[in-house]
Amino acid sequence: MFTKSMTKFLEKSTIPIRISGTKENGWPFILSLWYLYKDEKFYLATPVTAKIVSYLQNNPKCAFEVASDDPPYCGIRGHAEAKIKDSIGLNILKKLLKRYIGDLESPLAKKLLSRDIHEVAIELDPKSIYKWDFTDRMRNSIKKEKVGLCP
Repeated sequence: MFTKSMTKFLEKSTIPIRISGTKENGWPFILSLWYLYKDEKFYLATPVTAKIVSYLQNNPKCAFEVASDDPPYCGIRGHAEAKIKDSIGLNILKKLLKRYIGDLESPLAKKLLSRDIHEVAIELDPKSIYKWDFTDRMRNSIKKEKVGLCP
């Protein structure tokens, strides 16, 4: 389902993933979280008490997007089914801290790991994916080092 260029983009990028859920009142909800991409699935970590956990438990269908807010505008979005993985939450959090911060010794990492909060993982299993890339359209207005960063 994912092309080589999509996989490279997702593995290299440290842009948070935007994920949607549906609130109890039927309204959509969206938030950004760090992600780990592995074997065509996304893994996120959050406290078990986060509202997105209950939203996804009530309705596991969600949408997602990984896209920069800077030119060239490009990214990947799609639909997925979410599963809450109770037993791997702390392990995923540690991997995310290494990916986004670089280690487990920074003040932020220590703070997140020292909380007395049960972490769960959210596993997103994509059912449809779409990529877009406006590099050609914006070629004259983007810096050369930004060309080639898109999926």
